[in-house]
Amino acid sequence: MIRIHFQHKLDELRERLLVMAGLVEQAIDRAIEAYDNRDASLCDLVLMAEPAIDRTEREIDQLALDILAMEQPTAVDLRFILAVIRINADLERVGDQAVNIAARVKELQAIPEADLPIDIPKIAEIASTMVRMAIKAFIDRDEKASNDVLLMDDEVDKLNHDAFHTLGELIKSKPDVTQQALNALVISRNLERVGDHATNIAEDVIFWVSGADVRHHASAMTSLPDQIAEA
Repeated sequence: MIRIHFQHKLDELRERLLVMAGLVEQAIDRAIEAYDNRDASLCDLVLMAEPAIDRTEREIDQLALDILAMEQPTAVDLRFILAVIRINADLERVGDQAVNIAARVKELQAIPEADLPIDIPKIAEIASTMVRMAIKAFIDRDEKASNDVLLMDDEVDKLNHDAFHTLGELIKSKPDVTQQALNALVISRNLERVGDHATNIAEDVIFWVSGADVRHHASAMTSLPDQIAEA
């Protein structure tokens, strides 16, 4: 009976995290669509969703801490709880990036549109795909899919770096589009951060499933202490 109660708590923690993931996915998708269509109503929906995301983050953290305090999880169960705590924090930060993008889109609406030589939609597509893949990897306990997310991070980093260089040169040659370029630059950076958080989530899935610490793209996986890493 004790084990069944403990398993129910773990199941509840997992379901709460999936609710959080759904809220955050919706927020980032709406923010990207708001940028594509210059849609203020979508921006408002993103901003209105932030309190629910923050509240859900706090509830998940509290539940995880309660489980740690009341139970004595070992091995894979302990890794699961620790991974949930870290994934929860990264999801909340993806929500923050969605809010930042929505705020920038509102600023762009107040100024004339400009033809900027960068592909924000491509950066957005890759970053949002990384989030979806990382969450699905969590659901499926899929280490291979998690590694696929890690490989995508370099592409987002490169696109953001290229955008920084291109927009910097554009501002020098066309000062009249400085405001538009700076807002696009910030949005590109926000999307790059979304990719970083998706990478963190994928790393935590690997940590949960295998006990391997692959943070910072370490060239060799390092094992955690035996009491945590031993499955």
